[in-house]
Amino acid sequence: MRVGLDVQLARGTATGIGEYARGLLAALRAGGTDVVALEAAAVDPWRFDRRVLWDQILLPLAARRARVDVVHCASGTMPLVCDRPIVVTVHDVAWHRAQAHARPYARAYFGPFALARYRAAARVLVDSEFSRDELLALAPLDPARIEVVYPGVAADVANVARAPDRERPFALAVGTVEVRKNLELAIRALAGVPGLRLVSAGPPTPYLQRCRALAGELGVDDRVEFRGYVDRATLLELYARATVALVPSRYEGFGYGAAQALVAGVPLIAARSSSLPEVVGGGAPLLDPGDVIAWSAALAAVVAAPEAADARALAGRAGSAARFGWAQAARAAAAAYESAATR
Repeated sequence: MRVGLDVQLARGTATGIGEYARGLLAALRAGGTDVVALEAAAVDPWRFDRRVLWDQILLPLAARRARVDVVHCASGTMPLVCDRPIVVTVHDVAWHRAQAHARPYARAYFGPFALARYRAAARVLVDSEFSRDELLALAPLDPARIEVVYPGVAADVANVARAPDRERPFALAVGTVEVRKNLELAIRALAGVPGLRLVSAGPPTPYLQRCRALAGELGVDDRVEFRGYVDRATLLELYARATVALVPSRYEGFGYGAAQALVAGVPLIAARSSSLPEVVGGGAPLLDPGDVIAWSAALAAVVAAPEAADARALAGRAGSAARFGWAQAARAAAAAYESAATR
């Protein structure tokens, strides 16, 4: 059996979904699955019209040309018409829950249109129990066709050699700078912790201007650094040097920033919201995503005793790496392909 894996969102400024597609492709190949990467180098998936072109026309054509038996739509969207059975990964339903500010055509495509397509999928993979429950609350799908498969965290993150910057400590926030990621909370909390910097690493959206303005209003703009999208080597260096990682999101379907921090052995503070309690488990404190005082206090505690925070993070590192391993994710995906092919 040959599988076609949609890896188009691993191109360009790839974020969580791109990380997922790259990691799964490598793990499937390592596990012996005959898998073909379906992608188009000339198509920019970060432009809405090009994304629709890829999803609805070019992806089914690529699957046919590659003579695959099953198509894995790894980016949460499916073609309206495809002559191969489809396995789809639904990372979250944020377009229904947390994207009211987005443009109507994008909400329509990634929201109701995408949701309606899932009924045609042979198997549906979700990133967390939380996402499974959210999906079932919105769509009349057969629960037996839905499987929770935690995404893996790459080996280079697991192999980060920690060397925290003690002279210029900083909190690291990894992820797209968008409303649901709640970076404003981190900026407000930073104002109560003198001497600490905040480094944001992730592609910008218009929300970035709100964050810049807030940092200026609070007088911490000289301690907040918006790096934008960073290359892999820079990301790994940031994980190596960070004093603490922050994930203050109000809505996540998984939370790669949290999983990567745990696997890299970086002290983590995360929001008690959406999928994050499930992903974090007991590996880090969970705080209300609106409680600035609590976040400031937690940050101050890490800054005051960084060695103790590092020791706690190190104690859970191996367990997190095992929990978010790509090998088991690939095995689960391969089983889903077999099921889809015989459906």
